[in-house]
Amino acid sequence: MPFASSRRSNWANSLLPSSNSKSKILRKPRRRTNLKDFIFANFFTIGLSISLFFFLAVVIRFGVPNPWSSHFRARTRGSKIRKSVTRKPNELNDGVLGANVDMTTKDLYDKIEFLDVDGGPWKQGWIVSYKGNEWDSEKLKVFVVPHSHNDPGWKLTVDEYYDRQSRHILDTIVETLSKDVRRKFIWEEMSYLERWWRDASDTKRENFVNLVKNGQLEIVGGGWVMNDEANSHFFAIIEQITEGNMWLNDTVGVIPKNSWSIDPFGYSPTMAYLLRRMGFENMLIQRTHYELKKELALHKNLEYIWRQSWDAEETTDIFVHMMPFYSYDVPHTCGPEPAICCQFDFARMRGFVYGVCPWGQNPVETNQENVQERAMKLLDQYRKKSTLYRTNTLLVPLGDDFRYISIDEAEAQFRNYQMLFDHINSNPNLHAQVKFGTLEDYFRTLREEADRINYSFPGETGSGQVGGFPSLSGDFFTYADREHDYWSGYYVSRPFFKAVDRVLEQTLRATEMMIALLLGHCQRGQCEKLPISFAYKLTAARRNLALFQHHDGVTGTAKDHVVEDYGSRMHTSLQDLQFFMSKGVELLLGIRHEKSELSPSQFEPEQMRSKYNVQPVHRIITLPEGNSRMVVFFNPLEQTREEVVMVVVKRPDVTVLDSNLTCIPSQVSPEFQHDKSKIFTGRHRVHWKASIPAMGLQTYYIANGFAECEKAKPAKLQFSAKSDMSSCPGPYSCLKLGDMAEIKNRHQSLTFDVDLGLLQKISHKDGSQDVVGEEIAMYSSSGSGAYLFKPNGEAQPIIKAGGHMVIVQGSLMQEVFSYPKTPWDTTTPISHSTRVYNGDNTIQEYIIEKEYHVELLGPDFNDRELIVRYKTDVDNKRIFYSDLNGFQMSRRETYDKIPLQGNYYPMPSVAFMQGSNGRRFAVHSRQSLGVASLKEGWLEIMIDRRLVMDDGRGLGQGVMDNRPMNVIFHILVESNISATSDPILNPSPLSPSFLSHRISAHLNYPLHAFVAKQPQTTPTHPILKPFSPLAASLPCDLHIVNLKVPRLLRYSQQSTESSRFALMLHRWNWDSSYCRKARSQCSGISEEPVNLFSLFKEVSVVSARSTSLNLLHEDLEMLGYAEAEQFGDVVQEGHVFISPMEIQAYKLELRPNN
Repeated sequence: MPFASSRRSNWANSLLPSSNSKSKILRKPRRRTNLKDFIFANFFTIGLSISLFFFLAVVIRFGVPNPWSSHFRARTRGSKIRKSVTRKPNELNDGVLGANVDMTTKDLYDKIEFLDVDGGPWKQGWIVSYKGNEWDSEKLKVFVVPHSHNDPGWKLTVDEYYDRQSRHILDTIVETLSKDVRRKFIWEEMSYLERWWRDASDTKRENFVNLVKNGQLEIVGGGWVMNDEANSHFFAIIEQITEGNMWLNDTVGVIPKNSWSIDPFGYSPTMAYLLRRMGFENMLIQRTHYELKKELALHKNLEYIWRQSWDAEETTDIFVHMMPFYSYDVPHTCGPEPAICCQFDFARMRGFVYGVCPWGQNPVETNQENVQERAMKLLDQYRKKSTLYRTNTLLVPLGDDFRYISIDEAEAQFRNYQMLFDHINSNPNLHAQVKFGTLEDYFRTLREEADRINYSFPGETGSGQVGGFPSLSGDFFTYADREHDYWSGYYVSRPFFKAVDRVLEQTLRATEMMIALLLGHCQRGQCEKLPISFAYKLTAARRNLALFQHHDGVTGTAKDHVVEDYGSRMHTSLQDLQFFMSKGVELLLGIRHEKSELSPSQFEPEQMRSKYNVQPVHRIITLPEGNSRMVVFFNPLEQTREEVVMVVVKRPDVTVLDSNLTCIPSQVSPEFQHDKSKIFTGRHRVHWKASIPAMGLQTYYIANGFAECEKAKPAKLQFSAKSDMSSCPGPYSCLKLGDMAEIKNRHQSLTFDVDLGLLQKISHKDGSQDVVGEEIAMYSSSGSGAYLFKPNGEAQPIIKAGGHMVIVQGSLMQEVFSYPKTPWDTTTPISHSTRVYNGDNTIQEYIIEKEYHVELLGPDFNDRELIVRYKTDVDNKRIFYSDLNGFQMSRRETYDKIPLQGNYYPMPSVAFMQGSNGRRFAVHSRQSLGVASLKEGWLEIMIDRRLVMDDGRGLGQGVMDNRPMNVIFHILVESNISATSDPILNPSPLSPSFLSHRISAHLNYPLHAFVAKQPQTTPTHPILKPFSPLAASLPCDLHIVNLKVPRLLRYSQQSTESSRFALMLHRWNWDSSYCRKARSQCSGISEEPVNLFSLFKEVSVVSARSTSLNLLHEDLEMLGYAEAEQFGDVVQEGHVFISPMEIQAYKLELRPNN
């Protein structure tokens, strides 16, 4: 049928289941009768003890107190004042002070048997019944919430959907809601609303705003999209929500406080944390494992308080409503029996574009003759659904994908339902009130009821925020919607574009920083010209990154032409951002003082992409005799960066000089390529150790014929026995490889299997060894698709003896390049390099760099899924840890009671195993992939998949548009230096080590390199100073998430009193049981406050205000921060102290010192 897009298979055919920005969350006291009795009996003693304790605590922490005055408005009556607790990093180590909750998702997985028992009409549940007197004392209050789920790209592009459907839906909403104040609606995606707003007449806009203000229309979530929660990085999630929320507030004047997330394929606690710190009060989610839904429903736990695993103080609590059934469409939302609920989807009546009910009974128009029977049938479903929840306030969504597209359709729904409501409401004996509502209507009424009636279960921890509900921590991966259909395939689908997503993210962040530094340092008309003229393209880049976070974008689950549209948008923005940065480099270095967007730049990015769907390539530096080229590096991190860097040159006889024209030792080696007949490109790589200031710029020169300096030292090459020695490139010396293949640096030595070209073991300088057992394998998967991973058995190794291997041995970098022999001699799908680096004070000297070049192209690889597996000697008992959104870790455990595909989990940036002896094996990635530990000591990562068939979830195609691509891992093996937590006994997530955090930061936020377009005569005296904006490097566990000018388009019109800059900081939590390597570059860790007012060298921070993560709330109490008082004091004192794991945002005003 035209444009039908709901992600449902043909299950139904076999009868299978198919605001107000100032509002605050009041923390209510828990109802504990026994506790009250105890308190009253010992009131005087307890009061005296508490008073003495607090007095001593204040004196110890702050000294003798001065007269006290609050920086905040008076607290709302009933809110709970939290004690401020200052923690040191090791006090939070591995969840020792973690959350106290009623249930964790690990507990649920341990308990559930995963038997998939047939439940009758509610296929995945049970036959629901009720007595009939449940609502005698508290009537049933039903809120039917009309909605339309609008994917910003899936089977059509975002523009195609807008033109054909979404603009008509928004027109329909405004018109039909205006006819009757009883009608309600919710809308989520700002990407469509912003486009409609541009096209709408003034009258339509005014009507829309009026509907929002009178409560008929609620904006829920309000992000640019409804983002994916498995693959998206937390930076991009913050960006996409902020982009939508700020546009909405600027345009309509509202800030959402309820989140609506019905279609992402699994849910992350990171999202709950970010929403809480943005001022959201409530969440709604849908797609969780069907067995988990059943378990929660059995115990009336579908509504709960989601708490972060590290949160011992309940500061991250947010209320969650989980929908109980298979889908968010009408058949699966009114009650447990889809065959009946479908009869109340009046858009399925004849004359509309939607299909009839697959259960055989279709909706009919409601009239006076049938209203009694129809109303009672509907109320029966409402009552049955109500028994799954604790309160007598019930939420019933009414919508589906791209619904309410016409006035006739909307009227059919509103007209018929209103007649049914009127009949039910007119009969007081039914003890029910039913009406249209919004999420706000529902959550407000539910909270009011929970405030009157105690729904807490005996012994329940609950939350001080909303009484009567359990508390939960954990995540909801991996999602299964039926049987053994686990949605773990989308963790890896379209990995090429998952990598582009991260490149756009890191480039946008670097550009935002550069714009803020430019405006902060000059603030004169001539300096403002370049960033201000770039404002429209910057907004487009923010929105193109935001758009791709959609749950059919970064997931890789859209039609081919939609993926092309996403890719083209990201490519255009990447080019725009890099073009801007090339010019910004000149201004910050003082080469030119006046720049506009149209003026040419002297520099160009060192890496370039010719098209949206090709890998970036290094620009080849060519140098006439006696000439040199400048290479400028921008460091987007908060600490000075010592790093071995690389550029590609045409001729190997070059030298490297720093900005002071000091000679820098360098190494030259041949460049490799994925070509069996010609593995050398004829070009050369030059490596040297660079030092770049924190958030600053440093210049180097690549020179030809600079006699004062020694030329780059050629590496030595070794060829495997099967390789052709005659292809030895000049100026390198080449030898035949013996029985042993090895590369090493001062910390570790790597041994390889000479026949297979795979890494075997790591030897450390203390004599210890670690087995790695690298393996490259493939799953055969005829049932897999864009969403699902359904392998036919275990993965089989594909590497045979007899491939080509070249070893590069140099002073700065050593490498093993392997072009392996596989069953497909003419189309080998993978080649790979393994590297170690030598560089004092560098992060690189501790890691092993793996780079896999993947070409899963052509019919030979149809229905194949490619993995890399490390078969280590870590006795991890199949327990491992993978990150959630690059923000926090989750403990993973392989279960025999669920299939292989259900034991795969998302890996946005890192995964590690830990043995009983404390030994850790960690793999860091620069893009999102899927990871598992299927046998003891094994860690396997899926890196690409090529699938012919559709997997029955609505996309209607396989995944066949694979691209050549490179996947880079940084492997770290660590030993603990003190007692560490036992992964088996400790059910909480473990934290990465200090070094692991830094490796992830370096990998995900690489240096940005720019090369002079033209060679020049090598200067005889220094002409460029480094640009070093920070007064000092920040503490190494304090990460700048972003430094930006949020409203760049309005920058010149805003007063300097309006705090035009925004700074966001995140403090890592790290495991102190592990060696604090790489501390030599660090100025320290965040044990003491950082002063924002002295952050920069030549720029003054003249004002600083604490704010929410979406930059829209300054009422810190509503955001839940435990350190609210200290957080707020930044306004007066500039001091910032951030607890481990927290992200905090500030609005700043910057002014140059001169």
